[in-house]
Amino acid sequence: MFSREIFGHRLKNLRQAHDLTQEQLAAEFAVTKQTVSYWEKGDRLPPLNVATGLAIYFNVSLDYIVGLSDNKKRR
Repeated sequence: MFSREIFGHRLKNLRQAHDLTQEQLAAEFAVTKQTVSYWEKGDRLPPLNVATGLAIYFNVSLDYIVGLSDNKKRR
């Protein structure tokens, strides 16, 4: 099981490291800015297919983004 808080924190850090606004990330995934905000605050989790898409988009492992690993590398 993974933590909403860790997911949100890592998503926010990845978004900021790529100089993206919440609006820009939302547009990439066809969701609202509010949805991205909920994810980053740990209020909600994205569906698995979206979490996988986020990991691919940021070139990190799914395990990393959901907090199951501290290793960012994708296999």
